[in-house]
Amino acid sequence: MQSLIPIPSRYLSSLLQLKHPLKLKSLSHLKQIHAQLLTNDRLKSPPILAQLIQCFSTPLATTHAHLILTHFHPPNLYLFNLLIRCTKPRDSIHLFAHWVSKSSLSFDNFTYVFLLGACARSCTAVSTLFEGKQVHARVMKHGFLSDVMVGTTAVHFYASSRDVGSACRVFDEMAVRSSATWNAMIKGYCSQKLKVGEYASDAFALFKEMLVGDVSGVTPTDTTMVCVLSAASQLGVLGTGTCIHGYIEKTIYTLELDVFIGTGLVDMYAKCGCLDSAMYVFKRMKERNVLTWTAMATGLAVHGKGKQALEILDAMEAHGVKPNSVTFTSLFSACCHAGLVEEGLCLFHSIEREFGVEPLIQHYGCVVDLLGRAGHLKEAYSFVKDMKVKPDAVLWRSLLNACKVHGDVVMGEKVGKILLQLQQQTELSVVESSDVSEDYVALSNVYAYAERWEDVGMVRDMMKIKGIQTKPGCSSVQSFRGRLLDVFSG
Repeated sequence: MQSLIPIPSRYLSSLLQLKHPLKLKSLSHLKQIHAQLLTNDRLKSPPILAQLIQCFSTPLATTHAHLILTHFHPPNLYLFNLLIRCTKPRDSIHLFAHWVSKSSLSFDNFTYVFLLGACARSCTAVSTLFEGKQVHARVMKHGFLSDVMVGTTAVHFYASSRDVGSACRVFDEMAVRSSATWNAMIKGYCSQKLKVGEYASDAFALFKEMLVGDVSGVTPTDTTMVCVLSAASQLGVLGTGTCIHGYIEKTIYTLELDVFIGTGLVDMYAKCGCLDSAMYVFKRMKERNVLTWTAMATGLAVHGKGKQALEILDAMEAHGVKPNSVTFTSLFSACCHAGLVEEGLCLFHSIEREFGVEPLIQHYGCVVDLLGRAGHLKEAYSFVKDMKVKPDAVLWRSLLNACKVHGDVVMGEKVGKILLQLQQQTELSVVESSDVSEDYVALSNVYAYAERWEDVGMVRDMMKIKGIQTKPGCSSVQSFRGRLLDVFSG
């Protein structure tokens, strides 16, 4: 057994100032410091224990941090809150449930802020809506909902869980709201993937209420404007976007001061079809991060300016900005829209070698789309078969659509059958019904192009037997003088 290295007690606290355990020699080294603290009877001091818990709060050492808290008598709320804040989100929820049943510790507003925040962060990996509602119930039971931080975090949690209705109810019931509260609700509207236009309109309506209806004197911040610009980008209404731009210039920031607002404006103008304005804003910005460059590359890609988008990559290197995976997705998209096959393939082969970015499934999909649009269907099929990662249904659908466009019935039938096999291997509850119907309809169209009507009837009969229905299309019309522009009226 390795002997302990004597460490003077006056140095123990300074050693623990190393916030991250990786900066220590090893986990065993940290355990030695813990043992020295026990030997020197220094574990009665909450500040030293807090530093020790922070050092132990990693996925491999969470158990040790929990033991430190368990052995402290009486239970200390400050240490418990610290452990909740430092632990992984899912572990924080389980830890709270354990202490609720095993301890008489009285929790405070910080406890619930950390817990609801943990539930919100966990929503990206697995649904924690049920656990978060239980925490919310305890918040209401113990009277902490009047706390602005707790209420704001609850709004953020429900919005992250795609439960916009509950987020609205919590927001409406709050007697006092901070700018963070308004931002959480506006951002919640903008982050919803379903009914994007409707929720973006709600974000504008809420922004108007913030401007003229809030009696507490809360004013929009830079975060507010970034969220509102995101809503304008989703709607694609240029008139609304220019009104927001004018408001920003007059009341909050100039572009030279805030990189995130500038990036939002570049993205908004590009998605609203005004590429010249996007470029004007881009050139005015004194500071640009990778998001700014990516937004500009995406705008050029959408407007079919593939070569200009590829020049963005050289300009990024000249300015010392490293592209990320999203940047390359935008560049591949630019190659697809402009038909730059050789340039796109060259970029794909250099993405890992020259830039150190591992190709993701969406990058492979872009290359398949690039080859498919150019009619190189055999090359696209071979590319899919030689992929390092397992191809998904989205990638096969891209190739199937290319087969339909170019009239390659043989390849289309082969790809279509692969897609249907993938659907049979996957539970229907996991796959969207609209995606399933899309695969059947695409294969049916391939057969119809070749006038193979018996095969068309066979596919249609399969859809009837399995109860698969096509999803009806819909469209919406936005008016420049509609209710969105009323945000800035009066």
